Amino acid sequence: MQNVKMYTTATCPYCSRAKQILKAKGVTEIEEIRIDLDAQARSHMMESTGRRTVPQIFIGQTHVGGCDDLMALDAQGGLLPLLNAA
Repeated sequence: MQNVKMYTTATCPYCSRAKQILKAKGVTEIEEIRIDLDAQARSHMMESTGRRTVPQIFIGQTHVGGCDDLMALDAQGGLLPLLNAA
């Protein structure tokens, strides 16, 4: 299972939903980076993704995007193969 990293904030319902989806797919650990507590992490997220909103989800080295992007990837059948890639 690939390493999952997610940029989040404390009160984001989309972050909670994305975590639920990932856990339902068998992800047991998510590296959560709280950008509401760390301005430098927010800057890094914006530089690496070009986006300002959370969540921003990375599976391995692949930037998936936000919660809607994660749900679309799952609906297309691409989430499990990405999670299970070596």
